[in-house]
Amino acid sequence: MEDVQQWTGQKAAWLNEAFQMTQEEFAGRLGVSVRSVASWHASPHMIPQRETQRILDTAYERAGDAVRRRFIHLSRIALPQPEAQALRVAIAVVRRAGDVLLVCRQDGEDIAWQFPAGIVKPGGSAPKVAVRETLDETGVHCLVREHLGERLHPRTRAMCDYFICDYVHGEAINGDSSENVAVAWAPIAELSRFIPTDRIYPPILDALEATV
Repeated sequence: MEDVQQWTGQKAAWLNEAFQMTQEEFAGRLGVSVRSVASWHASPHMIPQRETQRILDTAYERAGDAVRRRFIHLSRIALPQPEAQALRVAIAVVRRAGDVLLVCRQDGEDIAWQFPAGIVKPGGSAPKVAVRETLDETGVHCLVREHLGERLHPRTRAMCDYFICDYVHGEAINGDSSENVAVAWAPIAELSRFIPTDRIYPPILDALEATV
């Protein structure tokens, strides 16, 4: 049998299919969130963080021969994947006084701060996803104040909907340790220490500067 040198979203999705499980069943088997499994299917080129790589390694190593044969078959017949332009993501920019809520994700060897975000399923509501994913990821309750716009993200190629949100209540905690390294309130005046300014959607900067 072939070993997997590094897991990607695509390979993790193949393993899900090889087990012949729903995303919910597969998430339960691995002990990760359903959101994580959905993101593997939606983002074939993503690199899960080290802890998740180990979880996937263990699941593959313990799988029966039939599962491993199906996995190898899927990897060999796969067609080149188009860029995930159809993927839609809702991004919540949550303000609390002079701070903004951030999550820290690990993508392979890289660690990056960003705003809470979630995948919008076909027919889903982007504002509701922004609020729900913020609560699931950080424990913070928020309300959408304004839709700032949308764009095709220059790096991920996902269609992103951006929302300015008001903090309601809740302590900032890491609610998804399988995907996030940390959660923090960052001073808006020092946001560039966490995220390079040239990577931030300009309307976000305008909206945040108006609150400082």
